[in-house]
Amino acid sequence: MTRDGIPTPALLLDLDRFERNLARMASHVRTAGKHVRPHAKTHRCPEIARRQIAAGALGVACAKLGEAEVMAGAGIRGLLITTEIVAPPSIRRLLRLLAEAPDTLVVVDDARNVADLGRAAGAEGHVVNVLVDVDVGGRRTGAQPGAPALALGRLVAAHPSLRLRGLQGYAGQCAHVVGWKARRDASHVAMAALMQTRRLFESAGLPAEIVAGGSTGTYDIDVELDGLTELQAGSYCVMDLDYRRIGGREGEAFTGFEMALTVVATVVSVPTADRAIVDAGLKAFSTDKPFPPEPVERPGISYGFAGDEHGRLAITDPSRPPRLGERIEFFPSHCDPTFNLYDRVCAVRGPEVEAVWDIAARGRSD
Repeated sequence: MTRDGIPTPALLLDLDRFERNLARMASHVRTAGKHVRPHAKTHRCPEIARRQIAAGALGVACAKLGEAEVMAGAGIRGLLITTEIVAPPSIRRLLRLLAEAPDTLVVVDDARNVADLGRAAGAEGHVVNVLVDVDVGGRRTGAQPGAPALALGRLVAAHPSLRLRGLQGYAGQCAHVVGWKARRDASHVAMAALMQTRRLFESAGLPAEIVAGGSTGTYDIDVELDGLTELQAGSYCVMDLDYRRIGGREGEAFTGFEMALTVVATVVSVPTADRAIVDAGLKAFSTDKPFPPEPVERPGISYGFAGDEHGRLAITDPSRPPRLGERIEFFPSHCDPTFNLYDRVCAVRGPEVEAVWDIAARGRSD
């Protein structure tokens, strides 16, 4: 099948760009003496995860247990679940997952959760690999850095059914700071708390073999930290408009990785000289950013949402009006929630569709 035969709207992945992105990240972390365990919340697609691992990734990070269950079922290993697993039914599910993928890592930020995990694991004969989650200023999950995180680490290390492996500290608030120098300054301030906590762990004789954090926006910043062992960057493999806007070194555009993800839509109506309608609306693109999708190499139009199923194209160049039936690709504003709107992604190379991959963890936020 060719890409012109794909029913629209559809999610497309440009394989040439995608593969270059994987190779660039692999080379980057290898040169820096680090690793990458990319966040699969970006794509929720086992085949993409498989290719990231083939390119050198340690495994993948998963935001939720349900995501990890899908990845493990597809044979993906080296999983890190980056959100705390607290509810008793979820802990029972985690233990079933560990029977399938025993190297899976989880995070904790609370003493009661440590006790609950340890008790449940001991009853089932499991040993759970654990990172202490540290709040590095994002005000989301995580124990407070320094002494509170150290105390929690001691609790984990003392439990016979838990194996302390190190620390996690995700400074998501820094990922989209505009301007490379400002972003670097913000990330270094935030990650200093994680580095301080690592030093405390080492002084206390606690394991810190894994210290995980970082994002696509700070991929070339956080590798400067001696104490960081692996990046959790996710969006780098496909990119989106939000990351393209943040800026790179010396004031240029953020050009570390290529825009590999698009949504293709069809012009279904041209009712006036200044307006056309495509078949991709709120159900085809993420809507969480203040800027709309952008047409790919199609000047003379701009996109606006026009309801669940439709997008409105403002015709800004009357000499190039959209044609009825014309297929137009758009870069999404935010890749993660756009992936989550689709069951499949079409992997394309030039005009050909090489494969169609299931977004098997779509909707698995449980």
